[in-house]
Amino acid sequence: MRFTSLKPWLGAAALVAVASLAWAQIERLTLADMASKVTNAVDGTITQSKVFRVDDPIDGPELFFTTLTIQGQSAIDGKPLTVDVTFPGGFISPDEGVSNSEAPSADDIKVGNRVVAFFKATENMGGGVKANQLYASHGGLYRVIETKNGSVVQGRGEGYAIQANTKIADLRMQLSKLRAK
Repeated sequence: MRFTSLKPWLGAAALVAVASLAWAQIERLTLADMASKVTNAVDGTITQSKVFRVDDPIDGPELFFTTLTIQGQSAIDGKPLTVDVTFPGGFISPDEGVSNSEAPSADDIKVGNRVVAFFKATENMGGGVKANQLYASHGGLYRVIETKNGSVVQGRGEGYAIQANTKIADLRMQLSKLRAK
């Protein structure tokens, strides 16, 4: 008899577990989805990387953010563009900072790397930080490599806005068409 009184609690626990998994699911994006949700995208070189800390009375202490300065041009309209793009996480020193599993890898954000970064102007990323937030965390930053056939954006596979390796010229054309709609 005691087992039957546990059924409502077990059902509630299962519902909470399922809801948690649905909330934590990573957003799957096509290039069209990404283009419709962002302020812009920059094709350029990372010229600076800075981590800063915010202590906020509402969102809490020790919020760490990384800001990348990317100099290049808009991947959408080709106009010159230098922009600061920010994402949660980072380390000020080996002992002060926080890891974020959704942040781009350390190799992806090295100063000197050429990247395509999708960003959205955001009023409050947390702690009152107003910034151009890297959209979709690591899913919004793509490395560009030079090949004998020209510059290529490295795709990340199914579910990412850029699924397969794509020539930068083709990506720009696709983004321009998508934003013109």
